[in-house]
Amino acid sequence: MWYFVSPEVVYGRDAVTRLAQLEGKSAFIVTDANMVKLGFVDKVKEQLSKAGIKSTVFDGVEPDPSIETVNKGASEISRYGPDWIVALGGGSVMDAAKGMSAGYERPDVKVEEINPFTPLGPRKKAKLIGIPTTSGTGAEATWGMVLTVTAEQRKGSFGCRECTPDIAIVDPAFALAMPPDLTAQTGLDTLTHAVEGFTSTWKNDFSDGLLLRAIQLVFQYLPRAYKDGHDMEAREKLHNAACIAGMGFINSMCALAHATGHALGGVFHTPHGRAVGLFLPYTIEFIGDAREELWAEIAYSIKLEVPKGKKAAPILAQAIRELARSVKEPLSIKETGIPSDSFNNCIEKLVDNAMMDFQLVTTARPPNSEETEKFFRYAYDGKSIDF
Repeated sequence: MWYFVSPEVVYGRDAVTRLAQLEGKSAFIVTDANMVKLGFVDKVKEQLSKAGIKSTVFDGVEPDPSIETVNKGASEISRYGPDWIVALGGGSVMDAAKGMSAGYERPDVKVEEINPFTPLGPRKKAKLIGIPTTSGTGAEATWGMVLTVTAEQRKGSFGCRECTPDIAIVDPAFALAMPPDLTAQTGLDTLTHAVEGFTSTWKNDFSDGLLLRAIQLVFQYLPRAYKDGHDMEAREKLHNAACIAGMGFINSMCALAHATGHALGGVFHTPHGRAVGLFLPYTIEFIGDAREELWAEIAYSIKLEVPKGKKAAPILAQAIRELARSVKEPLSIKETGIPSDSFNNCIEKLVDNAMMDFQLVTTARPPNSEETEKFFRYAYDGKSIDF
């Protein structure tokens, strides 16, 4: 028996007005300082006030949020006692808010103990709303949480179905403030979710259509949004794609690009979208024949020609590299600016982190430790996988 889990999705321009229709007395807004500075928090508070809901703000979420931050937020929520928790921001904010919501509902369970096989039970104290301001993680539609385990210098994946937001508000107006580099990184994050979700060992009929559509949207609209951040059609399509991919991959899981991306981010603090997007072509090459029919299906969906007698995996990998290059994203670890001596000093930690990541379980060709190290070294030099 399997489940397909998703929130209520409210999308399109002015979707934020859904907040004015809520019923309740109080809301706890989880966000970061930049959202306050941009005036986005005021927009949310304005809509909540129209519903007669008072609100307070926690703006202490940092990039790659730590378990300590989640615990602090959960304590503040418990003191405030809201009916609604509203997460406003990128993936870091969404993941932190999921952990805080879980801590509010179940203070007896540590966030690092939350896993897909131990249900938390339904929310009884406060419903959770996700309002994304970036078009990448799709975290407004997923139950996963990527949190930093500070003491171990790694990112950990946590979560269970009950961590899924109740409502996702996908309003493209909140994405207009993204600069070109963030647009590129988050767009490649969406693409990685979609490609890996479509080819994971847990792929399924319910996710497949969503994931293929997300791939098409990224290839069509990412270059446009990168070139002109105020291209509203491109912004809206990418914002939709991120949520669509989120709903798809969380019900099928990701693969090697995420395991290695989490490892790189945990050690060198490489932005998540940049890290997983960088590793995606190498992942396609490594998995290769194990998913050849699916690489061909993706290639067909985006009108890539695969000549007779040729394999789709390297052609698709090259197309993704060309897309990444068109939005000025690095194609190798070296291009991110990580010095070779630092990389070599941390290679054992990178391999250990990747091998501990759950996403290897759903990789069609899971690597062993020796192959994982070789994978990292090829990716550092920008060398196509040939093993």
